[in-house]
Amino acid sequence: MDWGKVIFVFFSLMSLTTIGGFLYDNNVVALFIAGSVNMISTILKIGVRNILSAEMLASSLVADLHLIPAFFYLQFFNDKETAIALAIGALIANIVSVIFAIIESSKARDNEY
Repeated sequence: MDWGKVIFVFFSLMSLTTIGGFLYDNNVVALFIAGSVNMISTILKIGVRNILSAEMLASSLVADLHLIPAFFYLQFFNDKETAIALAIGALIANIVSVIFAIIESSKARDNEY
């Protein structure tokens, strides 16, 4: 088992699910956790050399650039609607990233056989 890949996929899925947690319970702590986990996921994607690595990194950066302003809108402006809208954008970007990871895994499996 490739533990590096396990950690990589773990943080990718964790960033997706923490955004879902924020959308369920709209508080600033849940949004901070979602942003933090997504930043870790982005850092793990830097330097990966796979077929779709650039696309996965780009989608993770898009999610970061949605979650950071969402945190500021919720924390400093108390604008819950804008924070939720930005979090939905980050959720979509993370779904795309997970889809890319699934495609990448299936391509790697095809090359093994």
